[in-house]
Amino acid sequence: MLTVEKKKKFTADDYVQLEEGAPFQLINYDLIMSPSPLLIHQLILGEFYDALKAFIRETGNQGLVVLPPMDVHFDEGNTYQPDLIYISKERIAETAKDRIEGAPDLVVEILSPSNAYYDLIQKKEIYEKYGVKEYIIFDPIAKNAHLYALKDDAYYLHQKAQKGELLHSLILPGFNFDLTYIFK
Repeated sequence: MLTVEKKKKFTADDYVQLEEGAPFQLINYDLIMSPSPLLIHQLILGEFYDALKAFIRETGNQGLVVLPPMDVHFDEGNTYQPDLIYISKERIAETAKDRIEGAPDLVVEILSPSNAYYDLIQKKEIYEKYGVKEYIIFDPIAKNAHLYALKDDAYYLHQKAQKGELLHSLILPGFNFDLTYIFK
């Protein structure tokens, strides 16, 4: 087993030696430990997951929706555990192995005091660099969501939605998520 204190720079090889379920992510060659999420985080995640799964069932979409903990390996210095992952049916075979290898089509992150910096800056840059087509960030404090879409290899803010508004996915046409369900 890897002894975390002895190294200053970690790689994907080090990461896979951690005990299964260890609360770490590998972000820019650093092992970042997070406490368990707050209740609001889990409530947002549950509502979004339920809505997305219902949409997938209703439309016959055969994409893959995965909840954490699930590793998404981007490169030797970056292996993340997003709050929610969606991979289109066409890309499942190329990305879904023992863990996710490469960019999912959609990633959701829910901000908390311990992770906001990583989700808004470092992880967002890697998601953009490796081609995550849609990146949704929920902010429980501001009670809003930002949907970033990839265009010409760069993210742009496609939509900012507040409590009472619908969030509209670009990669899943017809999937609209009502923020009223999570920001009560």
